[in-house]
Amino acid sequence: MLDPITDPGVLQGYLTDASNLAGGHAEALVRPRTTQEVCEVVHHCQQRGIALTITAGRTSTTGAAVPFGGWLLSTEHLDQVEHLGEDRAIAQAGVRLGALQDEIEARGRLFPPDPTSRYDCTLGAAIACNASGARSFRYGPTRPWIEALEVVLPTGQAIWATRNDPIPADWPRPSWTEPPVKTAAGYAPTANLLDLFIGHEGTLGVITRAELRLTIRPDAVLGVLAWFADRAQAVRFMEHARRRLREDPTDPLSPRCIEYLDHHCVQLIQERVGGVPEGAGAALFCEQEVVGEAEHLEAWFEALSDFSGPLAADTLITEDEPSRRRLHAMRHAIPAGINERVVRNGMPKVGTDLAVPDAALHTMFEAYEACPLPHLIFGHLGDNHLHCNVLPTTAAELELARRWYRELSERAIALGGTISAEHGVGKLKRELLAQQVGEATLLEFQALKRHLDPAWILGRGNLLSPPDVAFSERSL
Repeated sequence: MLDPITDPGVLQGYLTDASNLAGGHAEALVRPRTTQEVCEVVHHCQQRGIALTITAGRTSTTGAAVPFGGWLLSTEHLDQVEHLGEDRAIAQAGVRLGALQDEIEARGRLFPPDPTSRYDCTLGAAIACNASGARSFRYGPTRPWIEALEVVLPTGQAIWATRNDPIPADWPRPSWTEPPVKTAAGYAPTANLLDLFIGHEGTLGVITRAELRLTIRPDAVLGVLAWFADRAQAVRFMEHARRRLREDPTDPLSPRCIEYLDHHCVQLIQERVGGVPEGAGAALFCEQEVVGEAEHLEAWFEALSDFSGPLAADTLITEDEPSRRRLHAMRHAIPAGINERVVRNGMPKVGTDLAVPDAALHTMFEAYEACPLPHLIFGHLGDNHLHCNVLPTTAAELELARRWYRELSERAIALGGTISAEHGVGKLKRELLAQQVGEATLLEFQALKRHLDPAWILGRGNLLSPPDVAFSERSL
């Protein structure tokens, strides 16, 4: 078996992720290069009851990669692209997602999932939390684009899982009903092995290799930044565009993403870049794929004239390099401005990851906008999935923000939504997951975990509270 690394200086670089969850610690690190080495490490830890946390790009915002004791298994050296074909690709789990997508697109094909961190996160991690992003509006999350997985079970046995492989009859099977929204919360209620291991957050096995489904790459992509007088106008346009996409995916107005920017975001763009037209109180960033000779520009301008009125004339469409640079500057102004405020405030931001059904969007918007602290609302409007970024300035405000977050999550559950649309549950949202799925389903999750992982070694603390183990991590 691999010799574990115990140098504290090396370990220190693996103890945190993007959640900034404090208190992580581990006794050893292993960095396998083959599936066989992963099998040996997992078997060793299972036999000795050693907790094993899977780590990769450490982009998780939920503390999933933060260890509280035991060993770390990094997939960073499982980084080979093994096959690129017309309709399929095969790659190891440690390949950086964005680099893999660039290679696929250079060959005229597309692997659509696009989490914001795709140039930093790994393929295996994206699959393990069923990641999604802006393009999920058209293409869905990661799940439908995975054809097969190689997974090392908690026993140390490697299996190849497809949707044709049923879950073994002796495995406890979750039987709950997921909310009818984009979601990345809990074990999938499925009868096949593949879907069970997509979104399991490193608790049921170690993903080592994946076969991906590819699709056509569009001839070009138009970027659109449209201005609106207020949120209501922007939402009405989104609903119109969403209806047209759902009715006909080849419609000239058929965006692959519709991203919302509230009036605070618009103000931030004006402060940092300028160019915001007078009267703009909200904006939508959209992308339209160009395939063939469809008259996309005419369709977009006609619809925007109906819904944004005079502001339609100020719409920015990226047809050339100068407009692409301007649009990029406007988009970058928001995360850059938020990060600056976080540093200046000396307090972490609190960001939501909730999604609700179509009928509940207006109610949820009112709840977001009632936030008692400075905040910005942006995100995946087409999926009713918005990120409200709250910016506390004191410890008391941070506690208030976390209480408000819990209350908002409970509101989303009551409206038939999810407590995690794309980032997963990790260690920070376990209590909220329990509220969403209920006690009976939680017991089913626990039974499955215990059956596959009797020593509860993999991803200990993610998704489910481990038995007889005390943790000091905070939760939202």
